[in-house]
Amino acid sequence: MRLLTALAAAIVLSACTSGLEKQNGYVVDTRHAAYGARPRIKVLVIHYTAEDFPRSLATLTDREVSVHYLIPAKPFQHGKQPVVLRLVPESELAWHAGISFWRGATRLNDTSLGIELENPGYRRTPQGRAWYPFSREQMAALMPLARDITRRYGIRPQDVVGHSDIAPQRKQDPGPLFPWRWLYQQGIGAWPDEARVSYYLAGRAPGQLTDSGHLLSLLARYGYESTPDMSATQQQRVIAAFQMHFRPADYSGVADAESEAIAEALLEKYGG
Repeated sequence: MRLLTALAAAIVLSACTSGLEKQNGYVVDTRHAAYGARPRIKVLVIHYTAEDFPRSLATLTDREVSVHYLIPAKPFQHGKQPVVLRLVPESELAWHAGISFWRGATRLNDTSLGIELENPGYRRTPQGRAWYPFSREQMAALMPLARDITRRYGIRPQDVVGHSDIAPQRKQDPGPLFPWRWLYQQGIGAWPDEARVSYYLAGRAPGQLTDSGHLLSLLARYGYESTPDMSATQQQRVIAAFQMHFRPADYSGVADAESEAIAEALLEKYGG
């Protein structure tokens, strides 16, 4: 009987102390979680480095800029799996987004994780910019990393973005050759349904010019920064960033029926 009494007391004591964590000189009680808590990480931002791997690594480990992950164009292999470089712990802030805006939030460094892809970006030619593609090996490393991050933090599809989406006045990365549609097919990020794009086209030619103010209002609802005091050039950059992400075959920054239909389809699917 005494043994049973002692055992019962131990069980009660254990139940009473579960959720208490001993620290150096104090005890933390974790049994009263607040319902108002929100995850800090809400956005995943994709970049390209515009440099080769040695210079990319040197830049991103210096004092000026930093990022959470760096993926080489041809990732190293360990046990037949690609190796990605974590330069900043996910629990810490990295300086990768700069002056930025997405869905009403500024200071995206505070609420995002950044992934840099080794890629030269583009070269200038007499015909204009010639963009560099991303290797299959690099995408094979990015996909499981991005999938893991979005699942762990509950990042919504519409919050997987490029640097150009959150800073269209300054940035073009990851550029028109980044495979957003392929990434969506892997379960990561947003993409419009083709049938709904056709519905919103409503028989118009895709290249039919439309009101830029209306398109910009749709893009603002989706997440892009668009303000009444923007110059025509700034407005064009916002539209071009959207087109580069969702209609990379033509990212001139000119408002047209197809861009408008894509924006409508995205808002219907993901809200805004």
